Order: sequence, then structure tokens, then C-alpha cells
Amino acid sequence: MSHKLKSMLGWSFVFMIGASLTGCSLLPSEEASLKPPLVKPAQENYRTVTVEKGTIAQEINGSGSLESTRTEIAQFTGQGGRIAKMLAVSGNDVKKGDVLVQLNVDGLDIQLKEQQLAVAKAKLAYKQAKLAGDADAIQIAQLQMDIENLKLERLTATFDSKQLVAGMNGQVTFVEDLEEGDFVEPYQTLVIISDPSELRVALRVETGSEISGIDVGFPAQVTLGSEKLDGKVVQTPSSAPVTMNPQLQDRYSKTLYIDVPKVPGSASIGAFADVKIILQQRADVLKIPRSGVRNFLGRTFVRTLEEGNKIREIDVETGIKGSTEIEITKGLEEGAVVVLQ
Repeated sequence: MSHKLKSMLGWSFVFMIGASLTGCSLLPSEEASLKPPLVKPAQENYRTVTVEKGTIAQEINGSGSLESTRTEIAQFTGQGGRIAKMLAVSGNDVKKGDVLVQLNVDGLDIQLKEQQLAVAKAKLAYKQAKLAGDADAIQIAQLQMDIENLKLERLTATFDSKQLVAGMNGQVTFVEDLEEGDFVEPYQTLVIISDPSELRVALRVETGSEISGIDVGFPAQVTLGSEKLDGKVVQTPSSAPVTMNPQLQDRYSKTLYIDVPKVPGSASIGAFADVKIILQQRADVLKIPRSGVRNFLGRTFVRTLEEGNKIREIDVETGIKGSTEIEITKGLEEGAVVVLQ
């Protein structure tokens, strides 16, 4: 190999090594791994309330309606029958003696006329016997007239029993949904008449337990329209009269009756009235919203917010439970900050 060729091979080797080293220096260096950004934990927002003193009351609020204290239940007592005509209309005023329901008379009207004719003939015969002066004829005519009069009285009573009449003046507040031809039983309530001049408030609830703490004599505030009236509880489920009527039993078990001495003249049967009855009330007591008190496994406690954002659980004792607030009798002091649920 010539000296020139050896020199060229040497330079080629040096160039390759240099290029290799240079190529390595041209590659991008590996990037260092990035650290996650620091995230400041979000501060939890609490709904809080400050414990304060004030007046708290346990009360019952509801919507009642005006009812009459004097009513008449109209029903056939002797025997039933088929309806010929329903004359009573709910909401109408009636007077004592007005016909409310007429049953089929089944020819009694004709029989009544015939008997009235028989009585008239007997009277004429008696009059003629007296004019003739025959003592025996007079006695027979007298007996015949007595018989015909007795028949007329009984037939009239039977005919009258086919008519249901009002026993008092008032307003029709209930009419059974019946039509001509329907059969009615004895003692079936067909019409109810109420005296609109003697009214009281009836407050009905879902269950009797809601009003179990109320006794006769409790004061009540009644609002009729724009007027506020002072009333008094006159009947509770425990003081209700004994009745064998299952509907009345159920009604009495869930109803408070409140007497209002001066009902506005514009008020009418069925008008709505707002009722508030205070069961118990205390002033100058610690109180918080009911949502601030927690119960778990027989424990009653609250959560207070202290030193900015520290939560502390404190056992408490409670007193009067109002509709939205509750009395705290032990465990908290005025000014404490309570976390609401």
C-alpha cells in the first residue's frame, strides 16, 4: 500500500470518529420531569348562624272553615221508598216545613182524597141524624164519623211520611247525590240544614296526634279575610261527644272546634279562616334554626365554627321546638357560631 493511500485511510477514520462524536452532541438532551403545580385547597363554605336570645313559641298553624253550631240531619225515620223528586238544593235557604224530598206515594194521594170524601159524607149523615131526632141514628152516625176521621188521620200520617220536610230555618249545606227512582233506606242522611247565624271554626288535621296537646279553653287567633279575631278552643278529639256514627267518629278525632264570639256579618258557612294556636311560649331564651341541631345514635349535638374554620361538635339539650327554630337549654352560649345542615 502506498504512503498516499495510508494517509487517506487515516484521515477517513479520524473523520468518522469526529462525525460520530459531533452527531451525539447534536441530539437534544432529555428534558427534566416537571413537578405538579401547587394547588391551594379550596376553603369550604359553611352556612352558619349566631346563637342569640329571643322569644320562641310552639304553635299550630292551619286553615279551617266556618261551620254552623246548630244543624239538622233530615232523614226518613218510618220507612224508606223510591224518590219521586229531590227538592233540596245545596246552598239554598229553606224555612221550617218546606218539602226537601218527595217519595213515590203509590196512589196514596188518591186514597187520601177518597178518605176526605168519606169523612165529609159521615159528617153529613151525622147532621141529618141530629135533624131527624133519632137517638139511635145519631149514635150510629157519630161512631161512623169517628171511624172515618181515624182512618183519615192514619192515612194522612202515612202520606206525610212520604215527604221529608225541614224542621228548622236555615241553609242547606248537604244533599245526598240521588235521582228520581233511587231507593232510600230509613235513617239515611239525605239533607243537612245549618243555621248560618251561629258559626264556629273547624280546623281539621291529617292525624289526631298533631293536636293531642291542645285542651278545651286554649286561646286561638283566627284570621278571616283582613280581620284578626280572638277565639277559644271549645272541642278537641278527647272532649268530643260520644257517637255511634263512624263518619262522625273519624271527623271528631281529627278536628278542633274554635268559638269566635263576634263573627263578621259578611262571613258565611264554608268560608276559610287561618288559625294559629300557641301551645307554649318563652321569652329571653337561646335559640337557633332547627336545621342547626343534629341527631345521631341517640345523641343531640351541634357543630360550631371556631377560630376561622375549625369545626367542633358540642352536645346540647333542647327545649321548645317551634316551626322553624328550637330552644337550646344547655351546651351553647350566646354569640356562638353554629353550622347549619
